[in-house]
Amino acid sequence: MSIFSRMVVPALIAAFSFVALHIATMHFAGVPAAFAQSAPAGVDQPSEETWNSIKGDIFKDRPILDGAGLVVLDAPRRAEDSALVPIGMRVNFAADDQRTLQSLTLVIDENPAPVAGTFTIGPRSGVTSISTRVRVNSYSYVRLVAELSDGKLYGVKTFVKASGGCSAPAASNADASKSALGQMKFRSFHADAGGQPEAQFMMRHPQNSGLQMDQLTRLYIPPFFIENLKIWQGDDLVMAMDGGIAISDDPNVRFNYKSNGAANFRAEALDTDKHLFKDEWMFEKSML
Repeated sequence: MSIFSRMVVPALIAAFSFVALHIATMHFAGVPAAFAQSAPAGVDQPSEETWNSIKGDIFKDRPILDGAGLVVLDAPRRAEDSALVPIGMRVNFAADDQRTLQSLTLVIDENPAPVAGTFTIGPRSGVTSISTRVRVNSYSYVRLVAELSDGKLYGVKTFVKASGGCSAPAASNADASKSALGQMKFRSFHADAGGQPEAQFMMRHPQNSGLQMDQLTRLYIPPFFIENLKIWQGDDLVMAMDGGIAISDDPNVRFNYKSNGAANFRAEALDTDKHLFKDEWMFEKSML
């Protein structure tokens, strides 16, 4: 069970009921609901307070070393769309570095559920780079913590200016989304000179956060998102993602990998309603 499922889902459900009641109370008290969400004071002055209060629970009080120069986190300083913030994560190993990547954990300090996703790397996959799209709910530090085969954690951070990403209405048509729920696509890309091949996984899913309001009923939409995703190359695990409400609707994950000669990739995704989605893709050897 993921960190999100164990620690955050129960609290989110409770908060889901409280927020609806709180906003309704504000409305009847003469305060417009539109003002129920306001930017926190001092948002232009990044604080470590939230991080200091959550990192022990997330990483079990393990020390996190400075990952500058080794771990790279790419994110926009100011997001164009707070519900679709592009995030690039990678580890730059020197040619003589024998360590391998074990996992990447993406944390968005000020999100209602700070752990956006944990990506566990297959032992023979060769994955060192992953990119995806996330929701950022308010001005926040975004952090990437990599666990390497030496058993140590290495972290970096960047500050992202965004607001309302977790409560933004879904971009896709609801009826169309239901009919396409769980549809998967997969693309593979040739390696650049001296590099590794890359692949891209895409899936149709609304990723409801529990903080979005139905524009017709004015009721909050219950949480409904992919909590676990696994991708294999043949029988070898490439990566597994434990995700939460911060992964944007229609999850999209791109990664590099080391070819093991298998001619197929397959994926399984499990959502919070226990729907299990599966698909498989065959490739010509020349594409691997």
